[in-house]
Amino acid sequence: MSTITASRRGVLAGMAALALPAATWPRPAAAQQKPLTVMLESEVVILDPHMTTAAITRTFAYHVFDMLYGSDAAGRVHPQMVDSHEVSADGLQWRFTLRPGLRFHDDAPVTAGDCVASLARWAPRDALGRMLLAAGATMAAQGERVFTITLTKPFPLMLSVLGKPNAPLPVIMPARVAAAAGEGRIKDIIGSGPFRFVVDRWKVGDSMVLARFEGYVPRQEPADFLSGGKVVQVPQVVLRAIGDDTTGANALVTGEIDYMQYLPFDLVPMLARSQGVKVMTLKGLDMFQGNFRLNAASGPFADPAVRAVLWKLVDQKEMLQAAGIEPGVRMDHCAAFFMCDAPLASDAGAGSAKFDPAAGKAALARTGYKGEPVVMLQVAGSISQAAGSLLAQRMREAGFTVDEQVMDWGTVLQRRSRKEGWSVFPVYSNGVDMASPLTHFYVSNNCADYTGWSCSEPMSELLIQFAAAPDDAARARIAAAIQEDAYRTTPTVMWGQFSRPAGYRSRLQGLVQSSFPIFWGVRLADA
Repeated sequence: MSTITASRRGVLAGMAALALPAATWPRPAAAQQKPLTVMLESEVVILDPHMTTAAITRTFAYHVFDMLYGSDAAGRVHPQMVDSHEVSADGLQWRFTLRPGLRFHDDAPVTAGDCVASLARWAPRDALGRMLLAAGATMAAQGERVFTITLTKPFPLMLSVLGKPNAPLPVIMPARVAAAAGEGRIKDIIGSGPFRFVVDRWKVGDSMVLARFEGYVPRQEPADFLSGGKVVQVPQVVLRAIGDDTTGANALVTGEIDYMQYLPFDLVPMLARSQGVKVMTLKGLDMFQGNFRLNAASGPFADPAVRAVLWKLVDQKEMLQAAGIEPGVRMDHCAAFFMCDAPLASDAGAGSAKFDPAAGKAALARTGYKGEPVVMLQVAGSISQAAGSLLAQRMREAGFTVDEQVMDWGTVLQRRSRKEGWSVFPVYSNGVDMASPLTHFYVSNNCADYTGWSCSEPMSELLIQFAAAPDDAARARIAAAIQEDAYRTTPTVMWGQFSRPAGYRSRLQGLVQSSFPIFWGVRLADA
């Protein structure tokens, strides 16, 4: 088991132990002047980390914003912006003190009021945040550096929630920025993280620049995954928007870029042999889960009986093969909603989800479906598109009318935010996001205002029970019951579990081996 995999297991266990080893971590050498040029999974379209679960926004946010707590490689949650905290004997009042010297990118100090405003804005938009609010949480500033969270009932997950690695992230932003946004997205992208967003160098469709924030004061501890001293060793990270993966792979080989988040599967063997290129292949919870997210709010999939037909039309091995995913980086079948090779892996409820196109056609004929168009939002050129096209073919054979609409990911994000005008979109997500009922996008957001709008009252109760479970055994039992309900109500249909190899130049040193792109601590040696 890799170190990073261990970190994910620790997060799932809800560990919140604090460790503060005494250490020092120097600022980067002034001679380090080379910018780091990277190609991420897509262009960053949504810059507001409170407003989306998109992984690309999370990657952006981890560099530009900061959080009160962060997870280390063993899954423990450590203070990040917080200096210390105290908890009352009855567990109902938490008192947090910020560490001194925190500043936003506009040079304003970070205050307790900013933390209260940020958490109040984030919590209603996040599944775990809503659980915190359900525990009666009220937040108040008690001075410039101290704020409190008062509860009506104990909430043992407090530190795990404030330090969660899952989007939407509970990042801290200026209170004035949060207030100016109202119910919309923030306009001023001002964080207090180790990088600052250079707005006047943002060229939509071309590039984005994150510059080292000279006013950032790292923690004294060495960096450890998402916690510790985030020391930036490069003056800038340039995020390149490159038209297609093949062009990106060529740019990696020639040294035009230093890092590519997702390598084309068919080019991985060649890239692994290329001089100066290294390939990062990850397993376990650093793999991804592919899903067909269904719209339960309108259209044909508002009928749960119609949604359930799709279980008969998906063969995961066939889907993965269609997407060009090689055997070495895929699992031919995984029935677990919460990831295979993971603490909560189970086949509970999967008995009726057997690939059987003839049975699917017969099942559709028994529903009230009358041939209404199923609108599938497809991301042009993605591996999800191949999986979606195969599903569309199977659906047509079963009697569905399918309208595939191909667009870029940014447009999908915009379209899927509306309750009407779409029926399904294929997507894939980080395993760390999908490996727990409390963070799985399409389970944790049950009965919430979240894209897809699936709702099961029994699942809502089970999620409450899971959050209050006393031990791992109890959590496993409740997770199995949640999975059974998910197979029954079909908020989503999995199309496979797989790894997405990343590639980077060998001159890039200090890169964390993770499915999360992390660029603090990275150094560029001479070519």
